[in-house]
Amino acid sequence: MTINFLVEAIKKQDWLEPIAEWLQPTIAAALGTDGAVGPKVANILHGTWLGHPFHVVLTDVPIGCWTAAAILDALEAKTGSRAMGRGADAVITAGLVGAAGTAITGLADWSKIGGGEPRRIGLTHALLNATATACYVASLCLRRSHSRRAGRQLALLGLIVSGVAAYLGGHLVYEKKLGVDHTADHSPPEDFVPVLPEAKLLENQLRRVDANGMPVLLVRRGQRIYAIAETCSHLGGPLSEGKLEDTSVRCPWHGSCFSLEDGRVIEGPSVHAQPILKVRIRDGQIEVRKSDR
Repeated sequence: MTINFLVEAIKKQDWLEPIAEWLQPTIAAALGTDGAVGPKVANILHGTWLGHPFHVVLTDVPIGCWTAAAILDALEAKTGSRAMGRGADAVITAGLVGAAGTAITGLADWSKIGGGEPRRIGLTHALLNATATACYVASLCLRRSHSRRAGRQLALLGLIVSGVAAYLGGHLVYEKKLGVDHTADHSPPEDFVPVLPEAKLLENQLRRVDANGMPVLLVRRGQRIYAIAETCSHLGGPLSEGKLEDTSVRCPWHGSCFSLEDGRVIEGPSVHAQPILKVRIRDGQIEVRKSDR
């Protein structure tokens, strides 16, 4: 039995929308070109440099620390060992430090997921994690005021709440496909296939074509024709409807920018490079196939 009923309940919480509608653009603006944080720091928060969502990496820190604290708390309660208690206090503190970084990176990613159900679930995920963090802060305060039993109980509550939040995070990844590579389902053809007469591709035009079922973006710049996956790896946006910026293309949905040369991410929120294809002209037709890279 799962707790999918929780997801269904969150969908009905209309009071979340005003919060999301104010908070999401505020964070996105701070991460923008003219924002207080800026795109360079935003790329770090998203994990563009890592090739993997940074938030997902950091979640292991608080969850691991707080799980270890629960074990040490149980041993302290059973044996009365102060060493176990000190160990629990230390890993709770470490988990709180990790939670701060996890929250910052998570909010950065959440600001770029658009509206609807994923936004509500993401906001609930954040609110639950904030509640869990508050439980652990209060737990430390109780421990230091010699109310260790109450502190242990509050820490256990925090672990339960963080577990529910983790479930929602998993739902966003595995059910809603947030943070995964949206080009992974498309395989470039192994051999050259014709996709468009050369005469129909205009200079600086973003042109979508089909290569054996794979959406491909063609761009002519001078004497060169570029071909990359047309589906944005972030959330599946149509790059053919985006903006050409010299030898890069910017997604119209959330602003990810990719190099036409090698598909690398120039600017997030995407962390996955776009597959590139090899191009040739034969008998007046543009042909593409899987890149040798």
